[in-house]
Amino acid sequence: MESSTFVFFGIVGSGKGTQVKLLMDFLKKKDGKECVYAYPGNEYRRLVQENSYTGRLIKESMHKGHLQPDFLTTSIVTSILTVNLSPDKHLIFDGYPRTLVQSEELEEMVGFFERKGVKIIYIELSKDEAMKRNLLRGRADDTKEGIEKRFNEYVTKVIPSMDYFKKKAGYTIYTINGEQSIDAVHRDIIKSLNF
Repeated sequence: MESSTFVFFGIVGSGKGTQVKLLMDFLKKKDGKECVYAYPGNEYRRLVQENSYTGRLIKESMHKGHLQPDFLTTSIVTSILTVNLSPDKHLIFDGYPRTLVQSEELEEMVGFFERKGVKIIYIELSKDEAMKRNLLRGRADDTKEGIEKRFNEYVTKVIPSMDYFKKKAGYTIYTINGEQSIDAVHRDIIKSLNF
């Protein structure tokens, strides 16, 4: 089986991170191949914790509910791929792309690294359900206003960045109902991917 490339989309609260982990475990059992996890969020958190100048700027924009700048996110993802990626590994993008500029960059990366047949997994969640789940999580930035802002940013920027791939050859979008149990969402993902 050749190595697969996946791109996960889903609003905060859709359980995207959990589903990525379940898919990675599934792939490991299935063919023993390693997964490269291109998730800029981890790097952003690390930068914030370091409290460097860059970290402070990131923290400030996170606090306002803004997406991070394209150049920074793309450079983080590029760095993950150049250090870790090889043809024998699966690749999972999570939290990238989140803007049209990043979608163009991703397309270029996929071409450069000769990855074929990109599978886009969109975990769909209604605004009400996202609001309910995020408020239950009780993170510091999960206020009603903060979630509202992130949801709007998601609809205006992130969804168009996914739609960019709709008519592209070599990209398939799978829409999964995210309002089910964790197990049911995982089953639907595996079923859609025909594994």
